[in-house]
Amino acid sequence: MNKITREFIKVLRQNNSPTLLGRQLSYKSDISLDKIYPNARLQLYTPPPPPPSGSKKFNGFIPINKLEITYSRSSGPGGQHVNTVNTKVDLRFKVAEADWLSQETRDKLLKALHNKITKDGYYFIKSDLTRSQQMNLADALEKLRTLIRAQEVEAAAGPSEETLEKLRRRQEKAVRERLQLKRSRAQVKADRQGPSGVEL
Repeated sequence: MNKITREFIKVLRQNNSPTLLGRQLSYKSDISLDKIYPNARLQLYTPPPPPPSGSKKFNGFIPINKLEITYSRSSGPGGQHVNTVNTKVDLRFKVAEADWLSQETRDKLLKALHNKITKDGYYFIKSDLTRSQQMNLADALEKLRTLIRAQEVEAAAGPSEETLEKLRRRQEKAVRERLQLKRSRAQVKADRQGPSGVEL
């Protein structure tokens, strides 16, 4: 280390400042983000999870850290890109231990997916819809949301006794009208024929 370098380091330590003589010491490119997007908020922001609501319904929030996500090569056409980039998404989670879902929803999922859950209790979702890893991850998460919401849809209540009676009467009336129309058409056809036993 030469004398000039030692003096320079000494001055830096004394000033304890990122600038020296009004000049920025760290290099910043002309194409840095703050120059390209001067009015943008450059800090990365991850919104917090939604506060728990009084409802036991699934609110759409899936904590990524509670899932096991792996990436692999996609199959199918796509050229050299397929052979070099891990775009296929394999998402799995233990249904019984998914504490971010209500117990009622977990029970419904376990009942509905009992043939698709592995011996270890994992349920798998795969996606290789696109050639983008992030798009495939979004697709897999949306599949999971759709699956959960489908289990939370409550069965529609059956028709009331009054409605069933109305439907029965309407059906009987339609049968009567059909038979009446059939009889009248048969009578018209019978009237077109000449009297039997009369020779022309």
